[in-house]
Amino acid sequence: MMELPATRAGHIGRALSATAILLFLAMPIVIILVTSFGADGIGTFPPKEYSTHWYEQMAAPGGNWATSIALSSLIASLTTVFSLILGATAATALARGRLPLHTAVYGLVLAPLLIPQVVIALGLFLFFEPAGMLGSPLAIALGHTVLAAPIAILIMISTLRGIDERLEDAAASMGANRMTIARRITFPLATPGLIAAAVFSFITSFDEFFIAQFMSTPDTRTLPVLVFNALQFDVDPTVTAVSAVLIALAVLALALVALVRRLGGHRDARHALPVEPLT
Repeated sequence: MMELPATRAGHIGRALSATAILLFLAMPIVIILVTSFGADGIGTFPPKEYSTHWYEQMAAPGGNWATSIALSSLIASLTTVFSLILGATAATALARGRLPLHTAVYGLVLAPLLIPQVVIALGLFLFFEPAGMLGSPLAIALGHTVLAAPIAILIMISTLRGIDERLEDAAASMGANRMTIARRITFPLATPGLIAAAVFSFITSFDEFFIAQFMSTPDTRTLPVLVFNALQFDVDPTVTAVSAVLIALAVLALALVALVRRLGGHRDARHALPVEPLT
């Protein structure tokens, strides 16, 4: 099929369209960032005066916001550990093993990504409530693992499939057992994927609302629950500062993942086995 030559007007039109779309998508983020520095107590845009008062209130020791941030960080850290353990185990079995009913197992692993979160939250509430574990950071972390583990598994499967299996075969031919191969070959090469899985698992847990809402108590409110309550019952401008910090953390996390994957790609290219040309 013959391609039509691109004209100067076409290049300009595509550039303008792409710019307009990007500005439209970034507009809510820009509004939040600017409003978070407003000095008034109603969150107007654009602010008439600028201040860092809401950031100071968010970080005040012993305050509700600082307590919720610490609780969400603890729960997200536990979720990250659980998700990496499940992700590495399940991804290794799916990418390297020969499981019976492989497609069914793969679909079951990804099912939490397709089921509405409110349904999963209700099921977890009915499971943990008789055990008296509502409000427990461990219970909330286990609930968040249901959502974060499939994401970690997908990332790890993609990472493992990108590793040259000839490296593992070479180690096995020299007498290395499976554990040694995993410890010395597979997981060091899969480090970028592990870091990416950890970052996305942490973000998934830190931002999750439905499970935390169903399983929280008045004494244990994660940051998303506190943000929801602040917007439901009152207009607290501190929410804009919290949102700005979350945006900054998300951007830094994505930048870290991109950097690690880029460095990992260069390292894999240096250590790849040469491919013999066919004759």
